[in-house]
Amino acid sequence: MRGPHNVWRLIRTGATLERTGAMSFALDAFDAPPSLRVVARVVAWPFQWLGHKGDPDMPPAVRALTALGPAYIKFGQVLSTRPDVVGDELALQLRVLQDKLPAFPTEQAIATVEEELGAQLDTIYSEFSEPVAAASIAQVHKARLNETGEEVAVKVLRPGIEKAFRKDIDAFYFAASVIEFLSPASRRLHPSAVIEHFDGVVQGELDLRLEAAAAGEYAAKTEGDAGFVVPKTHFFNSAKRVMTMEWAEGIPFGDVEVIATAGHDRQALGERVLQLFLRQALNDGYFHADMHQGNLKVSADGDIIAYDFGIMGRIDEYTRRVYAEILIGFIRKDYRRVAEVHFEAGYVPADRDIDEFAQALRAVGEPIFGMNATQISMAHLLAYLFEVTERFGMETRTELILLQRTMVVVEGVARTMHPEINIWQVAQPVVEDYIKQNIGPKALLRDLIATAQVLGRFGPKLPHLMEAALLQSEQNSKPVDVSKGSTGAFAFLAGVAVAVGAAATWALLS
Repeated sequence: MRGPHNVWRLIRTGATLERTGAMSFALDAFDAPPSLRVVARVVAWPFQWLGHKGDPDMPPAVRALTALGPAYIKFGQVLSTRPDVVGDELALQLRVLQDKLPAFPTEQAIATVEEELGAQLDTIYSEFSEPVAAASIAQVHKARLNETGEEVAVKVLRPGIEKAFRKDIDAFYFAASVIEFLSPASRRLHPSAVIEHFDGVVQGELDLRLEAAAAGEYAAKTEGDAGFVVPKTHFFNSAKRVMTMEWAEGIPFGDVEVIATAGHDRQALGERVLQLFLRQALNDGYFHADMHQGNLKVSADGDIIAYDFGIMGRIDEYTRRVYAEILIGFIRKDYRRVAEVHFEAGYVPADRDIDEFAQALRAVGEPIFGMNATQISMAHLLAYLFEVTERFGMETRTELILLQRTMVVVEGVARTMHPEINIWQVAQPVVEDYIKQNIGPKALLRDLIATAQVLGRFGPKLPHLMEAALLQSEQNSKPVDVSKGSTGAFAFLAGVAVAVGAAATWALLS
C-alpha cells in the first residue's frame, strides 16, 4: 500500500545511512555543497538510532544498501560502474553489490528447485554446488545435468524477494508523490512515472521464465556479433523461480588486473563492449539493459560473455533514428542539428528558442572533445545537463530511461577497463554505419514499401469504399472530392504506389 506509513520507511532510510556511516561517505563522494551537508545531517542525525545496523564487517555504503533492501542494492549497482561520478573508492566498494552479496542457504535453493521443476534434485542434476555468486534478486549454483553431463548455471530467486521488493517500490512511489506535491517544478521529470517504469522492469526480473525467453531472443539477435557470446538457455529445466543456462567459464569483467595478467587487451575490450551495446541498441532495437561488470565475463579466447537477462531494453525504429542523429550530431559537433532533432522529436517544447538550445548543447559537448576520461568531471557534466533540461522545460521520457541508464552503465564499464577511452571516437563508426543504412534513399525505399504493404492489406475493401463514396456523392448531387472521405484512402494508396515506384527507380539508379 502506498500510504503515509511509508514515511516510516523513508525515515529509516535516512537513519540507516547515518547510522552506518554511509551518509558522510556519500556526501563526500558526490562533493555535496555545505548547505546540503548541513541539512542532511540535521535531518538524519536525531533518528539514526532507528536505522538498520547492517553488517559492521562491510564498508559503510555497502552495509547501508544491503540493510535497506534489494531496490536500494539495484541503485548501488548502477553507481558501482561510475567511478568518474562517485569516485574510485566508493565505486570499488559498491562493486560487491553486483555478485558478491551474502548468499541464502543451499538447502533453501534446493527446495525451490524441486518445487518449481516438480522433481527431486538428483533426478535433474548429478552435481549441485554451493552458491558461486549472489546478487540482489537471485544467486547462482554450478551444476551438471544428469541427462547430458553438461555443466550448467542454475539461477534461483531469493526467498521472499517479491515481498521485499514490493515494500521498497511502495516507499519509492510515496516519495515520488511527496516530491511532486512539494515541488511542482519537479513534475516535468515525472517522478511517479519513473518509479512506475522501474516497477515494471523489476517485475520482469522476478519471473525467470521471462528472463529465459529474453536470453533466447537475445542470443538469436546477437548470433553474428563477433567476440560476443550469450550462453544457451535450457528451457525445459527453467520455471518462474529457477533458470538453467549453459555454464560460461571466464574472468569476471570487474577483475581488471586479472584480465590484463591473462594477456587480454583491456583497451580493445573496453571499446568492444561500448560498440556492441550501441550496435545492438541501434541495429536490433533490443539490448542488455543491466550490462554492469557483474554480468560480463571474458573467455579464454577473449570473447565477451554476457549473462543475467532479467532487464532488457527495446526501442522502436523511429526512436533509434532520433538517437543516432543526436549521437552523430554531437560527434560531428553539429549542435544546431542536434537541437533540431530534439525539437522534431518533441523532446523540447516548440515555444523554446532553438538557437539558444543549440548554444546550451555546445556548452555541454565542447568540453568533452579533445579530452580523455580522466580530465572530464562526469558529475559536473551531468549537473549541467540537468540544468539544461530544466531551463528548456524538457520532460522525462520514460521510454528512454532504460536506454539512457544503460548507456551510463556501459560507458562506466568501458572506462573501468580503459580509463582513457574516448567514447565519441569509439561510437563514431557504429553510429555512422547505422546512419548510412537507415537514413537515406535505401531507408526511404524500405519505409515506402512497408507503408504500401500495410495499405495493401486494405485492398479488398477498396472497391466497396469507392462504391459507397460514389453512391453518397450521387445522392448529394455533388462531385466526388478525392481529398475527403473514403475516396481519400484510394487516392492516398495510389500516391504511395507512385512514390514507391519513383523511389525504387531512384534507389536503383543511384
